Amino acid sequence: MKVVVIGGTGLIGSKVVTKLGEHGHEAVAASPNTGVNTLTGEGLAEVLAGAQVVVDVSNSPSFEPAKVMEFFETSTRNLLAAEAAAGVGHHVAVSVVGTERMPENGYFAAKIAQEKLIEKSGIPFSLVHATQFFEFVRNIADTATEDGKVRIAPVRFQPIAGDEVAQAVGRAAVGTPLNGRTEVAGPTQYQMDEFFRQALAAWGDPREVVTDPLARYFGSVPGERTLVPGDGATLGTVTYRDWLATGR
Repeated sequence: MKVVVIGGTGLIGSKVVTKLGEHGHEAVAASPNTGVNTLTGEGLAEVLAGAQVVVDVSNSPSFEPAKVMEFFETSTRNLLAAEAAAGVGHHVAVSVVGTERMPENGYFAAKIAQEKLIEKSGIPFSLVHATQFFEFVRNIADTATEDGKVRIAPVRFQPIAGDEVAQAVGRAAVGTPLNGRTEVAGPTQYQMDEFFRQALAAWGDPREVVTDPLARYFGSVPGERTLVPGDGATLGTVTYRDWLATGR
């Protein structure tokens, strides 16, 4: 089948394109780099011609609350309208585990808005909620750093390898639409501050990790289980230690 991957040149999108291609599907990477812009609508009609499935793994270039909301609302509206016109039968989108548990967070609020547009579109859909990617762990530490110390809340944390997120997205794309969500997470659940102590030690990073119940996660204070999935989630098999050992 023809699957168009919006954001298909990015971290997860490029992996999804590769994995779908390996299984014999026509996977098309669509992004501003390939002449497709969901914010303006440029190139959408052309790339969606003949597509059975659209996978949206695009992301906002800015995490500022107003800008991220504008990105996801505008791009999703444009994409869904183009899909309806092209007769696309399945829309797959990647979201974040815990969005509904931290709606005061600007990024999570924008993902909630995106999901509502998808749910109301009338196009069969599947939502893949993933936990934080191993590839973004260093960025989380950097964002949490104040005065040379990494301030982390003692909440639950269950990150996952990007490859395993891409596998889950690929399975959703070629499967029957869920008209609902599925959750994916890494194989191991940690206390977040302890995870980062171990991670920084493994990196040889001298920064001290400070346990702070009021530490913010990209602007909001997470609850004990905000960032981890519920029962029934699909769990990966690659641990963070194993992932690091591959030289990532």
